[in-house]
Amino acid sequence: MTEPSRLPARSAFGALVLIAIIVGGGAAAFAYTAGWFSPGRLSGARMVAAFTPPGDKPPLGHRRNHAKGICFTGVFEATGDGEALSYAQVFAHGEYPAVGRFNLGTANPDAPDSTVRVRGMGLSITTPDGQTWRMALINAPVFPVSTPQQFYALLTASGSKDPKAMPDFIAANPEFAPFGAWATKGTWTASYAEERYNSLNSFVFTNSIGVDHAVRWSLLPDAQVVALPPDELAKRGPDALEQEITQRVKAAPQRWSMVVTVAASVDPTSDPTKAWPDGRRMVTVGTLVVRHIEAEADGPCRDVNFDPTVLPAGMRTSNDPFPAARSAAYAKSYDLRTGESADYPHTPSETKP
Repeated sequence: MTEPSRLPARSAFGALVLIAIIVGGGAAAFAYTAGWFSPGRLSGARMVAAFTPPGDKPPLGHRRNHAKGICFTGVFEATGDGEALSYAQVFAHGEYPAVGRFNLGTANPDAPDSTVRVRGMGLSITTPDGQTWRMALINAPVFPVSTPQQFYALLTASGSKDPKAMPDFIAANPEFAPFGAWATKGTWTASYAEERYNSLNSFVFTNSIGVDHAVRWSLLPDAQVVALPPDELAKRGPDALEQEITQRVKAAPQRWSMVVTVAASVDPTSDPTKAWPDGRRMVTVGTLVVRHIEAEADGPCRDVNFDPTVLPAGMRTSNDPFPAARSAAYAKSYDLRTGESADYPHTPSETKP
């Protein structure tokens, strides 16, 4: 969401938090949706602008958030077990084309990989009936705030030059603590392939007999997770993650199991800062297989808007306010970057096969 190399002086924790809260699914920022805020208080343009610190220039031609990324293509292999939860064709046993994007939670497309805590995946799966399922996932287990209003306040505090802004925000918003603990103590890895990617937001799946299920889902890596501290990652170069995933996929396809967690009636569905308890029903609905990596400059994910409200029949948004908020901001970011296409460097990177 913000550019680590341009942060004002602040505590190490504050700087890490500023980097870490750069989340939002592979495309842009979380923001407002029409009717939530009065026009005089907040607008989509103001929210998207908040990802660039005061005095800095936005990354023209790039996504305003998760600006650094690399494309992939592959397939989603559905097990058929997901049909118990949703009648969406994507859950019928079979193989469906997928395009996606590994990315870093930063507004700086040139940020060194070791400076960005949040890693993300944008994913789009299409089915023969012409429908599309898009999603934006991150490696954090919970989101830092409960509402879009708080998220805007967090962006404002993290971009402030006042050294007390972030500590004051954290003190006033105790629900931030679980995310803060993960940001400072969670495991770092040396590969996009070793990350678990989480939807965090709640959605509603409807099956063929009309039964609704409130759900969240995650992509669990088949690759073995090997911890690597950020200082060690830094020694591998500023673009180590893109280079590593390119070589890894060239050697063999990489897989993630998609596991859908079904909420109990007592579980909160409108607050992504609250994880659901262990022991909830979990259904493995398929496997994402990443077969090819391609540099974003001219790759298949370049112009994809990973709007999480793009859902096939059999799925819908829940009372969680963030998907609609993200959709509004993603659209704003998309309009900005496509209008700035002349500023985007269409030069294949050295990671392109």
